[in-house]
Amino acid sequence: MTITSLLRSALAYLLVAAVLVLSSVDPAAARPQPGPEGVDEDEALAVSQSAIGRLVGDYAFTDRLHRSVRLADFQGKPLIVSMIYTGCADICPMVSETLSDAIEVARDALGEDSFRIVTVGFDARNDTPERMRAYARSHGLARKDWRFLSADADTVDRLATDLGFLFFASPKGFDHLSQTTVVDAEGRVYRQIYGAGFETPQLVEPLKQLVFGRNADLATWSGIVNKVRLFCTIYDPASDRYKFDYSIFISIVMGSLSLGGILFVLVRGWLRNRRLGLG
Repeated sequence: MTITSLLRSALAYLLVAAVLVLSSVDPAAARPQPGPEGVDEDEALAVSQSAIGRLVGDYAFTDRLHRSVRLADFQGKPLIVSMIYTGCADICPMVSETLSDAIEVARDALGEDSFRIVTVGFDARNDTPERMRAYARSHGLARKDWRFLSADADTVDRLATDLGFLFFASPKGFDHLSQTTVVDAEGRVYRQIYGAGFETPQLVEPLKQLVFGRNADLATWSGIVNKVRLFCTIYDPASDRYKFDYSIFISIVMGSLSLGGILFVLVRGWLRNRRLGLG
């Protein structure tokens, strides 16, 4: 076996070991919870999943303080989009409150200003800025960096289409799939999260991938730091919080040092044999 092939085998071993250790949560594998009655769940899920990778249009909205807002204003950082209607008495408030708890964990783990969040009222006739403001206040969601937006019916329909969000009028108000969408910094749908009471990592893991960069440039110091943060920021289910696990970083460093030591011994032996005319 040559030095080159031995080095490649060692690198492959370290990479596989790192992936096995660090891939502790796979949000895509989480099964969606059942949607409300009246929605064809299989169809809704198919429509929702087909939106992944789609560019979301730049639509105009009005926030709860009657300020004009465009979706392009949120580009440059990951964006969480939640669609609700203020007349909903159970599912929508539960989605929003679950989202609020997960956002607190995400901001603590990833940085206070690392992503953005909007909630859009899809009942265009009734989800006025006043109603959206009252909805946010009544459910304890009145933080200034969480924008609650209203729009006309055409804008709502176009946004819902871009996000793969289906909703239908029903005798009780609306039927819809419980869906939260993560949009990347360029405005493309990145991940769909299902259920009114989803688990924290289902939201934080895709945000972590986007904030720290799955394809971080390892030729730069910031890229190396982000890659370490991506791998070593680990969810602790006991506390429902994320923590930086130094042990994983130390294991990777020790593995790299061991590999470097092996390489040094092999190269030194090869050079000595070459000087003696044995190589």
